[in-house]
Amino acid sequence: MTFNRASAQGEAIGRSSRAHFGACAALPSHDELRAALIAARQESNGGFDLDMWGTVVNRDGEVCAVAFTGSERGDQWPGSRVISAQKANTANAFSLPGLALSTANLFSAVQPGNSLFGLQESNPVDVRAAYGGKAKRYGQNNDPMRGRRIGGVNVFGGGLALYDQLGTLVGGIGVSGDSSCADHNIGWRTRHTLQLDFVPAGVSGDPSRPDNIVFDIAPDGNGNPVSLAGFGHTHCLDAVTESSIAATLPPTSIP
Repeated sequence: MTFNRASAQGEAIGRSSRAHFGACAALPSHDELRAALIAARQESNGGFDLDMWGTVVNRDGEVCAVAFTGSERGDQWPGSRVISAQKANTANAFSLPGLALSTANLFSAVQPGNSLFGLQESNPVDVRAAYGGKAKRYGQNNDPMRGRRIGGVNVFGGGLALYDQLGTLVGGIGVSGDSSCADHNIGWRTRHTLQLDFVPAGVSGDPSRPDNIVFDIAPDGNGNPVSLAGFGHTHCLDAVTESSIAATLPPTSIP
């Protein structure tokens, strides 16, 4: 499945469902997000093979689309709706035009004694934006979070910055509903399908996957887990499988 970004931009003005969300016009619609999310969820991602929530925010942190992969909103963890929005907000908020940070890259950095400790307590979720409106609209084209700034900081896998074909940072995507390692993989594949993975640089050490999840946590001399490069993420269920999947995710695109 391939998402035609140029075509989508050309048709954006004519889509009444997005006409009043000008800042979201160049980002995926609800239907586009859902289709890409479903396709990604069907790949081999590790984890528990569960249904997912996904959220896209623009560069200002405003929610543009919320979707789920199941038939009903209760087919995936209800709590993961807001978590997916947190992840999208985090990846957007802490990425720059020249440097992408995925939420997976923040896992070790925010642990006690490390350089970003306390980051997860900043930028709290706007609870009115997160939980307001009718629940029957959750995950639909008119999800109550649309057009709102959800805020929140999440520091495990599943959030990625979005860069268009010019390499411009245009927002973030967050995915939640499975293990955090699987969330990252599904989010990665979704971003790739949407053609918003023209990532300029990152901290993973892999130039083909600059903001990929990094599995480099090992015990130090005292037996305490330490990330060798400072941006590592813990394994979730099966270290061998998770490392293999991460190493073979689609390379990011070149602007």
